[in-house]
Amino acid sequence: MSETLKLKPGYIQGETGVWEMVIGLEIHAQVSSKSKLFSGASATFGAQANSNVSLVDAAMPGMLPVINEYCVEQAVKTGLALNAQINNVSIFDRKNYFYADLPQGYQISQFSKPIVGEGEINIDVDDDNQTTIGIERLHLEQDAGKSLHDQHPSKSYIDLNRTGVALMEIVSKPDIRSPQEAGAYVKKIRSILRYVGSCDGNMEEGSLRADCNVSVRKAGEEFGTRCEIKNLNSIRFINQAIQAEAERQVEILEAGGEINQETRLFDTSTGETRSMRSKEDAHDYRYFPDPDLLPLEFTDSYVQDIKEKLPELPDFAKKRLVNVYGITPYDASILVEEKDYVDFFEQAATGGDGKLTANWMISELFGALKKENLLLANSPISPEALGELIGLIAKGIISGKIAKDVFSEMMISNKKPSDIVKEKGLEQVSDDKEILKLVENVIADNQDKVKDYLSGKDKLFGFFVGQVMKISQGKANPGLVNKMLKENLK
Repeated sequence: MSETLKLKPGYIQGETGVWEMVIGLEIHAQVSSKSKLFSGASATFGAQANSNVSLVDAAMPGMLPVINEYCVEQAVKTGLALNAQINNVSIFDRKNYFYADLPQGYQISQFSKPIVGEGEINIDVDDDNQTTIGIERLHLEQDAGKSLHDQHPSKSYIDLNRTGVALMEIVSKPDIRSPQEAGAYVKKIRSILRYVGSCDGNMEEGSLRADCNVSVRKAGEEFGTRCEIKNLNSIRFINQAIQAEAERQVEILEAGGEINQETRLFDTSTGETRSMRSKEDAHDYRYFPDPDLLPLEFTDSYVQDIKEKLPELPDFAKKRLVNVYGITPYDASILVEEKDYVDFFEQAATGGDGKLTANWMISELFGALKKENLLLANSPISPEALGELIGLIAKGIISGKIAKDVFSEMMISNKKPSDIVKEKGLEQVSDDKEILKLVENVIADNQDKVKDYLSGKDKLFGFFVGQVMKISQGKANPGLVNKMLKENLK
């Protein structure tokens, strides 16, 4: 598989030719709700085992489910944000299978008539590549419990706290063609969910996880047999699992074998997928309408009311930032990943240089926060302070290089940038006479370099700039330094 690196992402060079990946994702997003989908039990994460379990969740005889209206509203809101069709009538079905952490012996889900139908989203794969991924459906279902296999040497423990928690399963069409596209798709879905507030998107806590359906084919041929990789909870693991599974399938097919449709797990320690069980089809689950739940019926006015309350979504925010602040589409795509990024940026850029603000926020602030393992909400630097720093650069009071030193001080001191500049005497030197003296001194002290430069070694110009900046301790205005050096080196 060493030839893989020479091809575009999503293609694998085999002995018999080039293979293309075909990928579809099923994202399981936990609805942001205080209570569960069919009971009043708490849906809080991290509670003591089996403390958030009602009689309905435990499947006690005679206990009947009652739909959580708020969860329904969250699903409709999400469907609208995905540019998807909202079905005025939807039905809950029983999905029958038996497992220790599923007390009822079935999961209440939706099969033939989901709450949300087809839709689509746009994703940015890189700076110059945008593509559209189709949404097949979004349906509501209850989560299962959790089996704990590492608590006892010979027994498995069961925690039913998660049983009955509301999930939205968002199923893509098989439009994804590379691990990179899959990662961008998950990031975009997560962003949309967080904008509308229907899911917190916390992958570490399992609020958002993905099943990846992967197959390979020769370009232009029919879809191959797919395998499903279950329960991936990070974009890095999603990328690695898809690549590993696609390469595994190519190796089997190139050796004359066949791909068996099955469910697999990704082993993060080995970077390989391994078989879990044969893949079930719909008939294996014996779906039938749940007799305890009436069909959901929406009026057009109910859907329209939810639509009118939608916040600004990432795609609209991206266009607005590009048009209003003149930043690049790529920078805008990074800033709109989170709603609080947009809010921070707009406060920092008020009345200032939008492009410079975006550069500093993405390169310097995000980098510093990542290093300190901090969220933007906990940033030591406020948007107003960053905006003030940008203003000092734009007015020529400090250089970009000195601004980085001021920024580092701001991260640890919470001082205003203007105060730091005054205390440390960091104002940029923009006086023509002072800079001319520095330039003349550097030229006089380096006559051998001057001769070399005049003989055609143009790259030495950077040496002279560096020497002037060194003598001035980085305070000299770089633009004036360059201008005066060019004039005086003649």
